[in-house]
Amino acid sequence: MALDAFIAGMPKCELHLHIEGTLEPELKMLLAERNNVRMPYRTVEEARNAYNFDSLTSFLVGYYESMNVLLTEQDFYDLATAYLTKAASQNVRYAEIFFDPQAHTSRGVPFDIVIRGLRRAIMDGERLHGVRAQLIMCFLRDFSAEYAMATLLESLPYREWIVGVGLDSDERGNPPVKFEKVFARARREGYLLTAHCDIDQPDTHEHIRQCLDVLGVDRIDHGSNALEDEWLTEEIGRRGLGFTVCPVSNGFVTSDMKAAEIRRMLDLGLKVTINSDDPAYFLAYVTENLQAVQRKLDLTRDEVLRFERNAFEIAWLPRAAKDAYLAELDEYAATAAATAATPADAAD
Repeated sequence: MALDAFIAGMPKCELHLHIEGTLEPELKMLLAERNNVRMPYRTVEEARNAYNFDSLTSFLVGYYESMNVLLTEQDFYDLATAYLTKAASQNVRYAEIFFDPQAHTSRGVPFDIVIRGLRRAIMDGERLHGVRAQLIMCFLRDFSAEYAMATLLESLPYREWIVGVGLDSDERGNPPVKFEKVFARARREGYLLTAHCDIDQPDTHEHIRQCLDVLGVDRIDHGSNALEDEWLTEEIGRRGLGFTVCPVSNGFVTSDMKAAEIRRMLDLGLKVTINSDDPAYFLAYVTENLQAVQRKLDLTRDEVLRFERNAFEIAWLPRAAKDAYLAELDEYAATAAATAATPADAAD
């Protein structure tokens, strides 16, 4: 079995996926028409061409502008259902999905509308497509800590629907320590913790240190700059923290997939995982991200499998659920190995 096909069929776990970043132009235009939202373009093709950026900042401008079409519970249901349908087609078995409630409540869309639409889609996604998913609520770091705390408190009636909290959006001038009290309260409420450490940002090493020692995160989103600091690298390894890296999006916002860093993470035995981030904007879901990394690094089948083993291991799931997914992955690998190999496979 060729490696592209092996990756396509492999059971997968996705841990870094922004649901708002799955808004494909076709759905965006449909929702704009349904909600009478005026867009600066008239066709799907024009909308797709607008997904054009060369930095994190320019990406965020278009990213938040697109959210204006999301207004009703049905909109959020349709958004999440579209992703879960796509995920099922790529053999994603489990996903942890980021959502940004402040990006919607700041526009006047109630928290309740957002969470109920997403939750309903998640329940239907497992029932109809066999994709299990959980929600991670992210705070927008370019808003105030007080707004983040208010959002955290607003989430508490829905605590059973949300597995953890995260931190995303523009990192410049918004260090993790700004949200120390918010994350401490979230931990007390039983949420698991993660945070974006976007690549090649100012003060990146200090921000990663704050995520470790101030916020006390359970894993790190992006975070490849940690490899530039020996203490950070050793401490993350000692704590057994995982990285949720997104190579194709890296290439869009910095012109570098950070493949060398991914290679080093593998070599160091760090729990690195491959994810899609905002696939509607970066034109690659998790399968395409895995395939891109495999080609760039000429990875073996076993190395590709390590990404998924790492992902299931660091997923926020009970041990029994992890073991079931890992057993499925092992069975897939064994079946593939028993299949008559092509010459290309034999070289692996």
